[in-house]
Amino acid sequence: MTYSGPLFYDDPKIFSTYMSRRSSETSANETLEKPVLISLLGDLKNTSVLDLGCGEATLAPYLFEQGCASYHGIDGSENMVKLAKKHLDAYENVLIERDYIEMFPYPEAEYDWVISRLAFHYIEDINSIFKCIAQSLKPGGRFVFSAEHPVITSNHTGGGGAAPRQDWTVDRYFQTGQRKLSWLGGEVFKYHRTIEDYFQALLNAGFKVDQLKESKPDPKLFKDKKLLERRSRVPLFIFFAAQKDA
Repeated sequence: MTYSGPLFYDDPKIFSTYMSRRSSETSANETLEKPVLISLLGDLKNTSVLDLGCGEATLAPYLFEQGCASYHGIDGSENMVKLAKKHLDAYENVLIERDYIEMFPYPEAEYDWVISRLAFHYIEDINSIFKCIAQSLKPGGRFVFSAEHPVITSNHTGGGGAAPRQDWTVDRYFQTGQRKLSWLGGEVFKYHRTIEDYFQALLNAGFKVDQLKESKPDPKLFKDKKLLERRSRVPLFIFFAAQKDA
């Protein structure tokens, strides 16, 4: 069976494997993705944040440490929502809901920040979603997100084995759309699009793009030199920071 993004993580075996990898200190999420995403965040004092595809809401404690006033996380996975609620049980002004990014009723001018971590490569139509995000932001609001890099989504051949992947073949780069991936012991649909596609979708939604980054590893975060060398071969993630007109 091949799953859509959120439902993939509700398969018990897949979720167990995911959590085992996610909790590793060498996790790509922690060593590559999170540091770059945080570097793109600005002043969070007294702000309201919407986190799309929030997963376990692991970013939320950092947001509150930086002065975030309220946090709203949504995710389509029941397992992720349960974990997020558990992690943030002690925090006030938190709302965690099970909902899909494509179906969420985006309110008008509600949030100062919209953040998303590694969710948009599961979404078929980002043009519509980015317009909804712009609608939900206050004037001057900020939108920051990460996604799997198009180098990765362009071809997933050879990424489903037990051993660490050693080769990354960029293929059918301009043939965008759905790709089926064998990953974490299951199969999931993801959507490949080019860097230009992400950029144009932001412009079409009325955003001003002010930063684009890739997941270049920081040597200070890697104790294992061989892992650092491997992580330096290709960019796993891409990041955009954009602003809604004031």
